[in-house]
Amino acid sequence: STPINLWSIFLGFIAGTILFIGKYKHIERILIAIVILMSISFVITAILTRPDISALLRGIFIPDASEGSFLTIMAVIGTTVVPYNLFLHANLVREKWAGVESLPQARTDTILSIVLGGVVSMCIVIAAAASGLDDISNAADLAVGLQPLFGSAATYGMAAGLFAAGITSAVTAPLAAAYVGMSCFGKSPDMKSLEFRAIWLIIILVGMIFSALGTRPVELIQFAQVANALLLPIMAGFLLWITSKKSVMHVYTNSTWQNVVGLIILFISLVLAFRVFYVLFG
Repeated sequence: STPINLWSIFLGFIAGTILFIGKYKHIERILIAIVILMSISFVITAILTRPDISALLRGIFIPDASEGSFLTIMAVIGTTVVPYNLFLHANLVREKWAGVESLPQARTDTILSIVLGGVVSMCIVIAAAASGLDDISNAADLAVGLQPLFGSAATYGMAAGLFAAGITSAVTAPLAAAYVGMSCFGKSPDMKSLEFRAIWLIIILVGMIFSALGTRPVELIQFAQVANALLLPIMAGFLLWITSKKSVMHVYTNSTWQNVVGLIILFISLVLAFRVFYVLFG
């Protein structure tokens, strides 16, 4: 069988090829196709595990966390609501839409993305819980762990979903870093410029090298996602402030109920962030 470290090189090559295209429309269509594959794969896998619907609904509306799992929960939040994706989305919006006439499309796109992301994350958690594994060092462990209980179909479904998820992450994370890097240096983010391509290429190469050498930085990945969750209240507060300023948004400022919902979300994210600090340093 093909060693797992060769798959990381293959993923990096695919991600680099997609980004090298340098045309937003083409990259968007490729990512949409990959996300559809990922979503279908994870949903089918979750269905194959035959979850207890009553327990599932109870877990959604009455969450219960076991002792010592708080950092894992924050990592899940951090990887679901990734702050750097806000920078990526802001830059890609300029590529896709222009003017206030595009606001209805932007809202629809945002709502669809959030709902789909939530469903995918839920399906991954359902499949992971059904596997019964306590120690998972990589994605392959999760896919293989489903086979004894739910057959090869669940394994292949999870593997296809994880493969698609790996490609999307390998594309979007370097792309977001390239946009942020260009903005930090005060340069226009041209996807075909040498500087733009150099940033995402370096990030992909670093990831490929560490993965190819067999490094399994599970704790480091978890720490990075926890850091994302800690950044979330800062980003949420900034967005809430900007979208409430008439000098920036003009007649499109937040309504009262939007600000109320935003403040509730900001308060929850702050409570969770302070809780992380208490767990880590208290």
